[in-house]
Amino acid sequence: MISHDERIDAVGACVGQRGSRIQVLMDELRPEKIDVVPFSEDTKTFIINALSPAKVNSIRLNEEEKSAYVVVPDNQLSLAIGRGGQNVRLAARLTEWKIDIRSEEQANQEKAAKAEGGTN
Repeated sequence: MISHDERIDAVGACVGQRGSRIQVLMDELRPEKIDVVPFSEDTKTFIINALSPAKVNSIRLNEEEKSAYVVVPDNQLSLAIGRGGQNVRLAARLTEWKIDIRSEEQANQEKAAKAEGGTN
């Protein structure tokens, strides 16, 4: 969602006071849950919003392949991926980008392995 009027909080307008609007929809769609994700024309921002509430440390885009390499804090990896990969799968579907998530430790290990491989 997006609002071009600075006075309007698009997320707040959709959620309603104390979640009243979303609750009505959730009651109708039971047992489905609803996440409200602010839209951004900036791909990095949109992907970060889609992975919320997980914090994103860095993101690298490959425009040709429409893929994103995302690094999150070590303690946020399971939150970003979700149970059975559900969170990252939904974020990828929403953004229409392939999203590859790594923890800081995993990213550092990959970087070290590439550095070692590049010196031989």
